[in-house]
Amino acid sequence: MSRDEFLWVEKYRPKTIDDCILPESTKKSFKDFLEAGEIPNLLLSGPPGIGKTTVAKALCEELGCDYYVINGSDEGRFLDTVRNQAKNFASTVSLMDGDAKHKVIIIDEADNTTHDVQLLLRANIESFYKNCRFIFTCNFKNRIIEPLHSRCSVIEFGISRKDKPAIAGGFFNRLISILDNERVEADKKVLAELINKHFPDWRRVLNECQRHAVGGKIDSSILASFSDVNINDLVKNLKEKKFAEVRKWCVNNLDNDPSVLLRRIYDALYQTLDGPSIAAAVLIIAKYQYQIAFVADQEINLLAALTEIMVECEFKT
Repeated sequence: MSRDEFLWVEKYRPKTIDDCILPESTKKSFKDFLEAGEIPNLLLSGPPGIGKTTVAKALCEELGCDYYVINGSDEGRFLDTVRNQAKNFASTVSLMDGDAKHKVIIIDEADNTTHDVQLLLRANIESFYKNCRFIFTCNFKNRIIEPLHSRCSVIEFGISRKDKPAIAGGFFNRLISILDNERVEADKKVLAELINKHFPDWRRVLNECQRHAVGGKIDSSILASFSDVNINDLVKNLKEKKFAEVRKWCVNNLDNDPSVLLRRIYDALYQTLDGPSIAAAVLIIAKYQYQIAFVADQEINLLAALTEIMVECEFKT
């Protein structure tokens, strides 16, 4: 069995723009490209797991484009690798049948590429504009250099509060269909809570469901990893400045999404810190939550955040 057949995120990845779960205004932008039969260079920006890479691939498939994917967090960090791969692909004639006007290079997680790599990609846009278009995906568009940013049409994958019920509902129905196809029983209330907890990270939801579906059933145990996190113990240890206990807490909870952990820590600290320290804690948590997307070691990042809170903030007596 291939990777694409085993992993649900690949097996059930939408193949067309119509199948992608997006706000109508965002979906219309991509349908307009399909109607025109070509695309500009694109920068797709939004939170992880929302479907940026899926849309990029679906767009290429529907246009009949020959496309190549470079992961910015992996091989995309090396200048020579990107130079050779991009040049070899962009400068050759497409072997695809059809009326596609250009080949496409997708730079996934482009915000994790280095400054030098981004400068090279800017140059590639200029060098290969007759034959190739580029689609960049990123979680943080402010980490894309201006010369690259300005050469792309930017599409934000944000979901407004007004659109959230319809989008979450669409994914809920898709998830039910997937579980039915995989012959997995599921508590619908649990699925709804799981979607709400991870919204809009569909990839995380699907991965969690596949992980817990081994026994043929998904129940409230899928939520246990979150409820088992003892924030009260952590706050007590922060207050008493017990570094060893705080470090142990980090190690014991690494299976959880670090962004979710920081959010729960924020909620708990709001009730336990002295007034001026609340603002300091917010800035600390925001800094380390931003770093989650590109740090090499999540344990060290989480522990650094908690250590800074422990040192800089005053707790209520």
